[in-house]
Amino acid sequence: MIFHGFQKMTMLDFPGYVACTVFTPGCNFRCPFCHNALLVTRTNDSEIYTEDDILSYLRKRHGVIDGICISGGEPLMHDDIFDFAKKVKELGFLVKIDTNGSFPDKLQKLIESGNIDYVAMDIKNCPDKYAETIGLSDFDFSPVRKSVDLLLQGKVGYEFRTTVVKEFHTPQDMVGIGELIQGAERYFIQHFIESEGNIQQGLTPLDREEMEKLRESVSVFVKNAELRGI
Repeated sequence: MIFHGFQKMTMLDFPGYVACTVFTPGCNFRCPFCHNALLVTRTNDSEIYTEDDILSYLRKRHGVIDGICISGGEPLMHDDIFDFAKKVKELGFLVKIDTNGSFPDKLQKLIESGNIDYVAMDIKNCPDKYAETIGLSDFDFSPVRKSVDLLLQGKVGYEFRTTVVKEFHTPQDMVGIGELIQGAERYFIQHFIESEGNIQQGLTPLDREEMEKLRESVSVFVKNAELRGI
């Protein structure tokens, strides 16, 4: 498996653990606020790491690192993720995956394999505004709904999260998200950070007070709704 990014240590990406993070190239979404343009629209500009590079690093980090976060891009676009996750687990490390939820069958296969321990799924917006928010002209929302329902079964640790941007997210949109993930254990509303890595420039982050209003809108449906990154 080939990766286009490698963070050797983080205490943020895998809640409760010290981890490293690898980034897979390519994504089937084009979210304007995505901060990983190098992994989505400019993959030729990013550094490349092999599977052997990552596994060799992990073998030397027992007792220092607890696990690995597989992020992207969209990791579930890559069929060899199943074999890679198995190899990491066989080394004795925990595995977390970040996903946009558009590949529910692959997500289910990973969960049933026992080779992942935690899933962070992005909820981009309420269903009616999904295509617009992910930068596509049209989108079949049913796979995302299927992934949500799968995680709500609680067979693996999980969180849902939404990066909010003033141009895309309103309190009413958050009601739609809340209805979608009602009963979820953990939901995070994430602060958008402007950077040169954003796919679209000129978007506007919300301040704490504005984000708190969004949290209040969704907390009717999800008790453990928290702000992150602000």
